[in-house]
Amino acid sequence: MSVSKTNDRVGAVETRGIEPVPDHERHGHAGQMFWTWFAANISILGLPLGATLVAFRGLNIWQAVLVALVGSFGSFALVGALSLAGKKGGAPALTLSRAVFGQRGNAGPTLVSWLSRIGWETISTTTAAYALLAMLDIAFGLDRNTVLTLLCLLVFIACTLLISGLGHATIMWINKWATVVFGVLNLIVMGFLVATVDWSRVLDAPAGATSGVIAGIGFIAAGTGIGWANAGADYARYLPREIAGSRLIVASAFGAGIPLLLLISLGSLLTAGDATLATSSDPVAAINEMLPSWMAIPYLVAAFGGLLMSNHLSTYSAGLTMITLGLRVPRVWAVALDVVLMFAGGIYLMLIADDFYGPFSTFLTLLAVPISAWIGVVAVDSLRGRSYDAEALMDTGRTSRYWYSGGFRLPAVIGWAAAIVAGLLFTTAATSTDVWFEGPFADTWAGTNGLGWAIAMATGAASYALTDRAARPDAQATPEPALQGAGR
Repeated sequence: MSVSKTNDRVGAVETRGIEPVPDHERHGHAGQMFWTWFAANISILGLPLGATLVAFRGLNIWQAVLVALVGSFGSFALVGALSLAGKKGGAPALTLSRAVFGQRGNAGPTLVSWLSRIGWETISTTTAAYALLAMLDIAFGLDRNTVLTLLCLLVFIACTLLISGLGHATIMWINKWATVVFGVLNLIVMGFLVATVDWSRVLDAPAGATSGVIAGIGFIAAGTGIGWANAGADYARYLPREIAGSRLIVASAFGAGIPLLLLISLGSLLTAGDATLATSSDPVAAINEMLPSWMAIPYLVAAFGGLLMSNHLSTYSAGLTMITLGLRVPRVWAVALDVVLMFAGGIYLMLIADDFYGPFSTFLTLLAVPISAWIGVVAVDSLRGRSYDAEALMDTGRTSRYWYSGGFRLPAVIGWAAAIVAGLLFTTAATSTDVWFEGPFADTWAGTNGLGWAIAMATGAASYALTDRAARPDAQATPEPALQGAGR
């Protein structure tokens, strides 16, 4: 057995990049995926999602709870299913995607995935900075200004860099224990928030249209699991092959579904009684005003910690994705570059942009389409029994088994592109004041119910299945045990 080159232990810097993890370095258990996705979803960003269901989708509380249940559990079951490729191939999701799209053809999906990660990180960083600003105001009476805003952004980014820079083992350890701490804090805060609800208005609210429920499920799925679907394998790649896939799927669905159901339902409950949360430009401050003054600091600590748990996961994946794109630097430096871009995004949202929710919803709507298209293609490919050649994944030249035709695997690339077009035809991306994009069929039933992402996923799956007729697309690839020697 060769000596591990990854330093995959708590407190040590993980030196492995995107190269597949050989079997003798695999460790862990399915329960790690429960803590991973619980940690990623205990942030207060679930509250604005719930607020949107009531304020902009017209749902009552019971419909909102149903939407939260189906959208969150269902979308993260899909995340768990796609993460099985990580256990099988031992590499990050977008690196494994080279086998499906070809070494050059994979550039498009990888770039979109990286943009998705950067967007989520910017949203998390901005919200966490608002929380820090509020804490400084309450504790020391410091009013918000440009310098203080920049300082708060830097503090959160430094915490993110510390955790995601250390890497996989540290992230897995922190996920479990921080989830317990911040989960308890969030439960306490939620208890006080429930006490502020105007129950008469909540219970008297009429039911919304069925179309609103369908649109709500799509919105929650797009804003939660779909956004993480292209990262699941990143955290499952160190797991032993013998772990049952069904256990990973269940752990992922419940790990994310439990906190999301609670947070989204609470956001809906609060908005059903008072629309303040849905219309506020600063969601942290809006929630803080609903609490007793003595609860402010515990609430803001919980908010900061929950956002950090989500952000370090996203940043870790973004670093791996940049290396897959061709950035030739160690993983730690890729993470460092990512946080610089995150800082720039935070500056824009906090010091330049006028609206928080508009860009947030529009961002989710647009990126859900190409990501869903990728999911459709990759899901079909996985169902056909894809195996992975470790050497070919890392060989980006013409000698690679995954070079295919000029670096492109045409059935997958064409299927992905066609799915994006199909999804955008039914998509409207707009803020409260501006329409960024509107497809020609956006006013149809599917378009008005926000199902462009679902159409993209279905089209990607169908197009790839029809154009690539081989039952086992990589049947001649080096069998999986070849990963024993990977990690050069």
